[in-house]
Amino acid sequence: MTYQQCLDWLFSQLPIYQRTGSIAYKADIGNIIQATEKLGNPHQNFKSIHIAGTNGKGSTSHLLASVLQEAGYKTGLYTSPHLKDFRERIRINGEMIKQESVIQFITDNKDWFSQIGMSFFEMTVALAFHHFAKEKVDIAIIEVGLGGRLDSTNIIQPELSIITNIGLDHTELLGDSIEKIAKEKGGIIKPSTPILIGRKQHQTEAIFDKIAQDNHSKLYYAENCDIESDLKGDYQNENKNTAYTAIKILRTQAWNILDKYIENGFKNVQKNTSLLGRWMTLGQSPSIICDTGHNEDGVKLIVEQIKKTNYNELHIVFGVVNDKSIDGILKLLPKKAQYYFCQAQIPRAMHVDLLFTKVQEHQLTGNCFKSVADAFKSARSVAKENDLIFIGGSTFVVAEII
Repeated sequence: MTYQQCLDWLFSQLPIYQRTGSIAYKADIGNIIQATEKLGNPHQNFKSIHIAGTNGKGSTSHLLASVLQEAGYKTGLYTSPHLKDFRERIRINGEMIKQESVIQFITDNKDWFSQIGMSFFEMTVALAFHHFAKEKVDIAIIEVGLGGRLDSTNIIQPELSIITNIGLDHTELLGDSIEKIAKEKGGIIKPSTPILIGRKQHQTEAIFDKIAQDNHSKLYYAENCDIESDLKGDYQNENKNTAYTAIKILRTQAWNILDKYIENGFKNVQKNTSLLGRWMTLGQSPSIICDTGHNEDGVKLIVEQIKKTNYNELHIVFGVVNDKSIDGILKLLPKKAQYYFCQAQIPRAMHVDLLFTKVQEHQLTGNCFKSVADAFKSARSVAKENDLIFIGGSTFVVAEII
């Protein structure tokens, strides 16, 4: 098989959450347990940190990986979804998994993967664990795909579990309240394993306290950190706090991470790990910025950041996915802006005509475009030198621009 044939096969198996949404979600870890047993339980051959949360888990994962790399540890990093290249999901010291490694793994295992009905995400997790074990990483940062308790990543026994924060997202799968979602994400808390909570929230404190006590796990909350980072956007402060506190906890477990490694790691996240799409500047004159924030909490932080940005006129290229309750998002968006509504090229994208109907209720003015590229092209043609073009609403809208 060629690399492209492997990708085509992966993408054509069972529905992929990234593309089709909740229809692809499997609330069951039986397959990943069966698969990893057949592969020799690779996840038991490396140390790990497990990260869940509604927002910030990707940035926190990259911050931690960058610091650990600076400290000299061979560091695996598993994140999702990818923006441009499937291999973004699986990195070691910032380097994406090689195409040849993907080909070998799929060729060796595709027949029995098909027999047991492995999903795209389950196969990707199995590939990551296999790759990290084979390459003998010192530690791997493992980002939860969705939820926590029943996520395919939740078979690891980590050095530390982290929950960044809890917000209302994927409510059709995880529950319709902060408390219900907290219980699902709290499912990554393991017996006698420290748990770090990035944001203290009154709705979740008692829940996490109870789960931690039941598991005899020491509970920590993130401390303030004033170390600078190359990650832009004030919302990254919370992620820096979480990553910094995580490093302090690892130090108590005899990980050798000096202050200079933390400082260098925070300042070189993009160079070390190639993080994309977080308050990312794509151009100047006019300023062009994108961000993958896509739920109420994420959009609220983005809008706050836009308010702190200098510009004359604001242009927003905007599209969403179809399985979101978007009224809460739309009411947060700036009224004083020109919008360029669009849809990403995935089945899960909300049709631009439906989106346009919904935005009328929120007094947002703009035009519809058949593609993200057309919307962006129009914004570029209209925007003047001192204007701001912002691209967002969905990870997949951003992916078609960067």
